[in-house]
Parts: sequence; C-alpha cells; structure tokens
Amino acid sequence: MPSTILKKLSATPKESQLAKALRELGRIERSLFMIEWYSSSTLRRRCQAGLNKGEAAHKLKRAVFFHERGEIRDRSLESQAFRASGLNLFVSAIVHWNTVYLDRAVTQLKRAGRNIPEPLLKHISPLSWEHINLTGIYTWNSEQHLPEGFRSLRLPAGLRRAA
Repeated sequence: MPSTILKKLSATPKESQLAKALRELGRIERSLFMIEWYSSSTLRRRCQAGLNKGEAAHKLKRAVFFHERGEIRDRSLESQAFRASGLNLFVSAIVHWNTVYLDRAVTQLKRAGRNIPEPLLKHISPLSWEHINLTGIYTWNSEQHLPEGFRSLRLPAGLRRAA
C-alpha cells in the first residue's frame, strides 16, 4: 500500500533519497492537478458535486445524532463504536427509505404522463430528512402493516386531479 510505504519512509531517522524523490513527485502531481483544476470547469463542477454529497451526508448525521450536538460521551471505546455503528445504521435506513420512495415517486410521475429527463435524476439525492421527525427516540412497530408494504405517496394538488 502506498500509505504504508510513506509511513515507513517517514519513520526512518535519516531522510532517504527515495523519500525526497517521492515528495517531489507528489508536488509535481499536485501542481498538474491544480493546472487541470483551474483550466477545466467540468472537473471543478464534478469535484464540487462530490463535496456537496459528502457535506450533505455529514449534515444528515449531525441532524440525527443528539439533535445536531454530535457528541459521543461514552468513555469506553466499545461503547463509542456501538454508538457510531448505530448512527451509521440509522442514516443508512434513512437513505434506503428515501431511495425507495424517490423511485416510487418518479414512477408515479411517469405514469401520470410527466416527462422526467434521465440526466436530471442523477442530481436527486436521498440525503434529505425534512420529512422525518428527528426526536432522538426511534421506535419500530413491527405490528404495523402498510398496504403493499409502503406508505401512500403524497401527491401535489395538480397531480391528484390528473390521477
């Protein structure tokens, strides 16, 4: 692994010629990337979209976790790992829920005759949570049975008349 090689090279007391060469190579790579970054608006947009997705994921985790305080107060490493795993599980459940219902909503809109361009769909993110009550107390009622296994979609007034 490159990271292991770099750790071993940086751990030696005397700096080797190989370490100096790799550092210079990294500077050249970074310079080339910066030139490409400044000259390509497509690359900048693609990188910004990736950063926005990462930030949206962090924002969702902060919202779920202790009402945006984001503190783990457990003392043991095992308890901290347990809480972090629970957070990841809950966020994954939200993303899964949103993905399933976004698919159902798009299917419903297409059935209603709406034209939804496929390139537009790649910009829809399942990371929103405004429709979820984040109280900090989460229960799952296994007794509740939904028709066809799903909640009904809330249609805008214009689509209700068309349906």
